[in-house]
Amino acid sequence: MKYIVLVGDGMADYPIPELGGLTPLQAADTPNMDFIAKHGKCGVAKTVPDDKPPGSDVANLSIMGYDPDKYYSGRGPLEAASIGINLEKDDIAFRCNLITEKNGLIADYSSGHISSEEAGILIKAVDKELGKSCRFHAGVSYRHLLVMKRAEFAQCTPPHDVVGQSVEDVLPRCEDSQHLISLIKASKPILENHEVNKKRKKAGKNIANLIWPWGQGKAPEMPLFKDMFGVSGSIISAVDLLKGIGKYAGLNVIDVPGATGYLDTNFSGKAQYALDSLKERDFVLVHVEAPDEAGHMGNIEAKLKAISDFDEKVVGGMLNELGGFGDYKILVLPDHPTPISIKTHTREPVPFAIYSSVESADYVDRYDEFAAKEGIFGLVEGHRLMSLLIGRSGK
Repeated sequence: MKYIVLVGDGMADYPIPELGGLTPLQAADTPNMDFIAKHGKCGVAKTVPDDKPPGSDVANLSIMGYDPDKYYSGRGPLEAASIGINLEKDDIAFRCNLITEKNGLIADYSSGHISSEEAGILIKAVDKELGKSCRFHAGVSYRHLLVMKRAEFAQCTPPHDVVGQSVEDVLPRCEDSQHLISLIKASKPILENHEVNKKRKKAGKNIANLIWPWGQGKAPEMPLFKDMFGVSGSIISAVDLLKGIGKYAGLNVIDVPGATGYLDTNFSGKAQYALDSLKERDFVLVHVEAPDEAGHMGNIEAKLKAISDFDEKVVGGMLNELGGFGDYKILVLPDHPTPISIKTHTREPVPFAIYSSVESADYVDRYDEFAAKEGIFGLVEGHRLMSLLIGRSGK
């Protein structure tokens, strides 16, 4: 039996007036996800516990079968694992965005989705000047890492949650935050005066003129996925966070050429690499960031296209070829909603559908936030999804 999980990050949403009161999942062209719902079994999954932040870290740990109440320690250490950083016992790892500040406000959480090449040069410059009591490590696009040996800073705000707000109002807040605040403020002259940003400004692009650490934590202790569920597998994503979860879980982390974590990602390539992986392993998870990015942008058309591309090129690309692998089960879902109206994550349960080549279906006939609620699985805890898919309980 082969097991496939396809995650369209942030696909779930609220009804949108411009779409006639439909959600993007209802309005987009999704024949393949509809097929899985109609010929499979559906439900809704609570991937984010009430006491946890509604981020992709918590939600995807849930999807992978790891109870966030037991295994979540922060986003930073997961991303550290992805780029090969082995954290020591007292290390605190932060996700570190390169953001755009204008007139004292957070104007852009991604610096115009700056290229990895440009961002790598800027992070190297910041590390040269400020990396004495800490270290900065380059990641992908605007997503980077800061590692410190200091107490945890409990009140760091994700920049995508506070676009348009005053920097001063959302700086880290707790007794031991002054060092972190000093790093943030000291990064501005380094970045603003760098040649990379001078060229971006001349080209009319948002400049990356401030670092923004958040999502901090220590290295988690997680059992291997194979020990929990009895199958070996792979994970495919352009996002360091997902790669880090995969590494801690002992999964094979596959890099796909042209996978960007943005709207222009290589959808078809992800499906093909996943199919190739299934020739050797029994499990694969494919994660696509594009719908989430469109949600953060508040761009309805971009989200519709991202969902349709995910359905056609990833879900359809897999379904069209899986018959050659014998029996299989496929799970499709978002990790969390990223509603267009608020441009950030929420913790509402997400719709999921599981199709099996050997099991009967329930009575749901299409895939969306409302239809899935009528499915046979009802409401489930997110970390139970792997047990539903694979039929073996995790630890």
